[in-house]
Amino acid sequence: MNKHLILSLAMLLAACGKAGGEPVGEVDTVFKFLGPDHKIVVDAYDDPGVSGVTCYVSRAKTGGVKGGLGLAEDKAEASIACRQVGPISFKGKLERQEEVFTERISLVFKKLRVVRMVDAKRNSLVYLTYSDRVIEGSPQNSVAVVAVPQGTVIPLK
Repeated sequence: MNKHLILSLAMLLAACGKAGGEPVGEVDTVFKFLGPDHKIVVDAYDDPGVSGVTCYVSRAKTGGVKGGLGLAEDKAEASIACRQVGPISFKGKLERQEEVFTERISLVFKKLRVVRMVDAKRNSLVYLTYSDRVIEGSPQNSVAVVAVPQGTVIPLK
């Protein structure tokens, strides 16, 4: 196969599967002479089922030539902070546990995931981030909680 065709397909695959997080900022962590530097990026994700809640996910992004071409595998480390950013309202009934965001962090095999869990007893929304691979996931994770105001009932399926 032609090298340009392979590169084009790789870049297309890397672009697929994005959750549509909105970039907030980034900091360089390692200078790379060729290609972009290694970075920590912060993206904002609005909960698709809950208006007024945004999750901020920070994660490592590999640079260099492979990173610049979308061929590098990013590390499985991520952190999450979710906050009430407006009045909370629900777009429908929620599952007790549901994946709400996913983003590829390698060409094919690894994804960063965010799962929303409902803690009905405490009237809270719990967000867990972790990464997985087709063969082996990572136990590294981070959790954030958004307390729903008293008097606002979380509608469950």
